[in-house]
Amino acid sequence: MRTHGTKPAPPFLIFAKIFTMQFRNFKMIGYVVYGRGAFNQLDTILAPNRKAEAPMIFLVDHFFEGHTLPGRIPLRGNDKVIFVNVTHEPKTTYVDSLARQLKDQFGTVSGIIGIGGGSTMDLAKAVALMMTNPGSSADYQGWDLVKYPGVYKAGIPTLSGTGAEVSRTTVLTGPTRKLGMNSDFTPFDQVVLDPELTANAPANQRFYTGMDCYIHCIESLEGTYLNEFSKSYGEKALELCRKVFVEKDTWNEDSDDQLMMASYAGGMSIAYSQVGVAHAVSYGLSYLLGTKHGIGNCIVMNHLEEYYPAGVKEFKYMVQKNGIDIPTGICANLSEEDFNKMIDVSLGMKPLWENALGKNWESIMTREKLRALYGKL
Repeated sequence: MRTHGTKPAPPFLIFAKIFTMQFRNFKMIGYVVYGRGAFNQLDTILAPNRKAEAPMIFLVDHFFEGHTLPGRIPLRGNDKVIFVNVTHEPKTTYVDSLARQLKDQFGTVSGIIGIGGGSTMDLAKAVALMMTNPGSSADYQGWDLVKYPGVYKAGIPTLSGTGAEVSRTTVLTGPTRKLGMNSDFTPFDQVVLDPELTANAPANQRFYTGMDCYIHCIESLEGTYLNEFSKSYGEKALELCRKVFVEKDTWNEDSDDQLMMASYAGGMSIAYSQVGVAHAVSYGLSYLLGTKHGIGNCIVMNHLEEYYPAGVKEFKYMVQKNGIDIPTGICANLSEEDFNKMIDVSLGMKPLWENALGKNWESIMTREKLRALYGKL
């Protein structure tokens, strides 16, 4: 039956429309082991991935130098532990230097194992890729530019919140921009999620990193890219963040367990959607000032009532409840040239802005408006 004079679409057109719909074919990490004491299985986990005469390289956050954790690493043969300096987020020059050092010393390696926070895991992913890809890691800052799979890589988080353990990107500062190596070759082959490893994290650092997860969730759940895949993970991650930072008065083992799984779920949420305003703005801070990712997101989130009113209100409550100081006035003495550099970096994060503000985001977030926002930080 026809109505209003319309004709049903011919069957071949209906088929063509269905056939041409594009859905992202999401590359996930290879293997995940979770549980207290899971780190003790590392030797068994790595064994099948070892190659004769080719060592495993363990990139360990320099925070652990002189601590007991490095002594628990199952070294075999020519394996090597390198304490990496992640005081600032990884630079492409640091990635290139480490990859060159390993090639010169060993030729090839069995794998790269990152043990630490998000910066250490990002560094491990990037170095693993640069063991097999030519040129500089700066050449691959962007989306789907990596040419070849890297060597085997595993991530072992000692902080929870960044989602780096599950992400298909790295966060790298290059010569002209801060942007990840986003590709299907980037995710880890293996992650080891052991909440025991996060037990002694400094309270401020734990909060800043945990808020990275919380902000992921707010940006994902309120973004234009939202879908049921990202929504299901984001809602669970947000629930766990609230248990840790809103409902509890004291930190305990359950807090470590819950935040580790919040980090994983939060990372999964943005993997099939995107982050938003806080991350886009904080990239500019990191590029110019070297502000660490977690604390940078917190500094920005403190001023985003216009975009995430409920999230900012809850964020400020968590800051107060947990006795955390969020830095202010970090842009007070910057020149206009400095502001323009940050604005350029931030506006270059187009998928983030589109997720936050929609396809016409450029008419909403003008350079002048972004300059005013940076001026408040």
